[in-house]
Amino acid sequence: MSPVEPSVSPVCAMQERPAIAVALPGWDLEQWLPRLRNAAPGREIAVVTARGDPLPERYYLFCWKPDPALFRRTPVPLLILSGGAGVDHILNSGPPPAVPITRIVAPDLTRRMVEYVVLHCLYHLRRMDEAAANKQEMQWRSREFAAAREVTVGLMGVGEMGRASAIGLMALGFNVIGWGRSHRTGLPFRSYAGRDELDAFLVQSEILVSLLPSTPETRGLIDSKLLQRLRRDGKFGAPVFISAGRGDTVDETGLLRALQDGTIRAASLDVFVAEPLPPDNPFWALANVVITPHNAADSHPDAIINAIIAEIARFEAGEPLLNPVDRTRGY
Repeated sequence: MSPVEPSVSPVCAMQERPAIAVALPGWDLEQWLPRLRNAAPGREIAVVTARGDPLPERYYLFCWKPDPALFRRTPVPLLILSGGAGVDHILNSGPPPAVPITRIVAPDLTRRMVEYVVLHCLYHLRRMDEAAANKQEMQWRSREFAAAREVTVGLMGVGEMGRASAIGLMALGFNVIGWGRSHRTGLPFRSYAGRDELDAFLVQSEILVSLLPSTPETRGLIDSKLLQRLRRDGKFGAPVFISAGRGDTVDETGLLRALQDGTIRAASLDVFVAEPLPPDNPFWALANVVITPHNAADSHPDAIINAIIAEIARFEAGEPLLNPVDRTRGY
């Protein structure tokens, strides 16, 4: 009679899997941790900080803007999972060099960015800032404004969110063009790429929408000189800027000057270099600026957690990650 092989219970097998370490400073963990435990039953979920909490022996790190000191602790994670589409908060913090990094690209997140971009393009097209001022003054004023079909929206960043935003804008009649780091094929709108084609893109753009990632090439790219090159001779008048990518792609001093001297008529700003935006920041006092608290693409926790769990499952199965980060490109 052959010997009976010892069996391994499913519970023990689950407990042997790497833990998920959570480093989400400033997030409401009461709405995240129960969902994460439900999505990963039997797996250890550990909340960690840079210095105070012990790290699991083997773990995946789910994080958003963690303390950089966390990346200098041992043991290092097997995989780093960003809690959003951006990864500059990880790359700028010196993550362990051999550890793969992935980011969130989820339909819910993309749809919410489309909502934001379309909303603010329409807001500025229809001069809703003037309507709000008229209401405050109890004045019944009307003015002529351009139709969507007469306005060109220039999208900086033609990845998944940029393409989806373009489709949403085109459905309303806007003329859309795009600009990115390199040429992309199969886009349903005209696109430009690289520094050599940036001017050709800018001189057509009346509403400039930035969805750019933070990379060495994009940091500070949107400055006063760039904003001066936007189109201002169409029916839309002075151009508008919408910023929903990464805060450090904008030279805020140059943008402030452009808003004050009329180079830019108005702006919608969702991202900033310093967040939360300090109370003494001059953008707060500008009547021609809409400020939102970096929530343009805030996704439902379930959508983000599902994306995190899906990436972990692929990693453990030895399959290619869905949204791996190229450290040299910065996204």
